[in-house]
Amino acid sequence: MAMEANQEILLQMKNITKRFGKVTALSNVNLEVKKGEVHALVGENGAGKSTLMNVLSGIYPAGSYEGEIYFDGELCQFNGIKDSEEKGIVIIHQELALVPFLSIAENLFLGNERTVAASKQVVDWPRTYQRAKELLELVGLHEDPRTLIKDIGVGKQQLVEIAKAIAKNVRLLILDEPTASLNETDSQALLELIARFREEGMTAIIISHKLNEISYIANSITVVRDGSTIETIDNSNHDISEDRIIAGMVGRELTNRFPPRDTKPGNEVLFEVKDWTVAHPLNRNRLVCNKVNLNIKKGEVVGLSGLMGAGRTELAQSVFGHYYGDFIGGQVFINGKEVKLNTVQEAINHGLAYVTEDRKGDGLLLQTSITRNTTLAALHKVSKNDIIDHDKEVVVADDYRQQLKTKCASVRQDVGNLSGGNQQKVLLAKWMYADPDILILDEPTRGIDVGAKYEIYCIINDLVAQGKSVLMISSELPEVLGMCDRIYVMNEGKIVAEMPRSEASQETIMSAILKSSDKK
Repeated sequence: MAMEANQEILLQMKNITKRFGKVTALSNVNLEVKKGEVHALVGENGAGKSTLMNVLSGIYPAGSYEGEIYFDGELCQFNGIKDSEEKGIVIIHQELALVPFLSIAENLFLGNERTVAASKQVVDWPRTYQRAKELLELVGLHEDPRTLIKDIGVGKQQLVEIAKAIAKNVRLLILDEPTASLNETDSQALLELIARFREEGMTAIIISHKLNEISYIANSITVVRDGSTIETIDNSNHDISEDRIIAGMVGRELTNRFPPRDTKPGNEVLFEVKDWTVAHPLNRNRLVCNKVNLNIKKGEVVGLSGLMGAGRTELAQSVFGHYYGDFIGGQVFINGKEVKLNTVQEAINHGLAYVTEDRKGDGLLLQTSITRNTTLAALHKVSKNDIIDHDKEVVVADDYRQQLKTKCASVRQDVGNLSGGNQQKVLLAKWMYADPDILILDEPTRGIDVGAKYEIYCIINDLVAQGKSVLMISSELPEVLGMCDRIYVMNEGKIVAEMPRSEASQETIMSAILKSSDKK
């Protein structure tokens, strides 16, 4: 739908400047959003996108930044999220703000409860469940409002967050990486929902590193680089290419998304799993890994592809010292010798590393320095007589900061203050310092920008050039096809196909998944 020339402006952010101590995160940023459009905000990690949205939503209150915010023509000074939500501005963060052990209905109205007329302290449950059902129907989620959040998938949880926003009479919906944790089917469904709400008059700002989605859904695209707005691109005809967006983001054309690899895998199998079988931790009758067989050669990047719920992460975590699941049977071989990896420490001692997909929950200590996070998996290397040499820690962390081009004020800085891409680099540094022979990388580039992705791909190439082996789990098929020498396809707990990169395509991978499902 083409934008009308006289379309009304809903939001204006003028000359926004935000500093954290001596660091300027935003410098005279300007943003205009028209009523009834989807406006994309793109840029590299650390460019200032989330900071700008935190200013808008009142997380960074008036007085903590310079500049002006106008919403529907009115100058606004928000001192917290409640203030912005009263105007109809609702933000959905990448880390969903839902309580797992509360029901969908309870989450929808948490802090916004429907109470009985006679008392503001008593929840009107019949009205709550009825309104919850209506909201779920609006977003196309066919679940009982009494269902606990922990019992539905991430895609459905995203829909609950959107329903929660609608319950607050949203006029401007801000979505920060809404599809980062979703498979392609769920991502497309969510984009179609946003498009439907746009047709009904809702305005949205979307932050995403998935540039194909931005090109598809956004009417306007604002590029932020190094804390400044570079340009706003008209995409009303949805004809702006990914390469055009990238050029704005990184300041140059990125001619090759995947760096060439000069080395080739050896013939020697470094790591092998045979008949690996693991049950769900709460239901022994449900096999999350069912007689899985795979191997990785020295200097090889092997991809593990499949839909969400296929069992890829469960396989990785269960192999990594039985970190997940109820182990039933199977063998692990390293350099041709069978090894028993019954604990995480035993896995690390045998040269295995697992870079988790959940860097904030499982991979890093967010309230701890880059220095300590870097050495955490190999403290013995910076210790003597069980006493940590803090000066040596700093030298090690600074060396990896330079190697991986991690953007930070200092390695003494808390990891939680870094952007997603830089957090991912610290997580990689942690395991690189442990010097493993086999790295399992679970969604290593999730939620990070195209420039940071390229740098991580270069790191992977450097690792395999040293003779190390990499198992890459990724939901992004172009990434699997661009980086892996050989690809296994997993579905419903089983390996359903294996193919060299020369024979692999998005069609052959999806075909293998669909054929295996048809046999059920």
